[in-house]
Amino acid sequence: MIYITAFLFVKKGKEAVFKTYESLVLPILNTYNGTLIYRMRPTQENFVTFEDDLPYEVHFISFNSDEDFMSFINDEERKRFNNLKEDSIRSTFITKGKKI
Repeated sequence: MIYITAFLFVKKGKEAVFKTYESLVLPILNTYNGTLIYRMRPTQENFVTFEDDLPYEVHFISFNSDEDFMSFINDEERKRFNNLKEDSIRSTFITKGKKI
């Protein structure tokens, strides 16, 4: 089992496009043994940081294996929505880990 944490930085004014992108892509997780464990949309008050650039949303996702994760990343149906991703997401910071 692997765990992915994705910090998603959305372009101002593109929140609706991002939500559309998520609604199309997140269901594909199930195809590759992926589970969205947490989906958080924290507010400014929820951060203890020195950074000015804060994520719009944070996802905590599990996959059974690295292969499942890479299959999800390379999924052709998911890639069909890359235009929405590129239009709405300014940047993404992803970490991968295992339960210890």
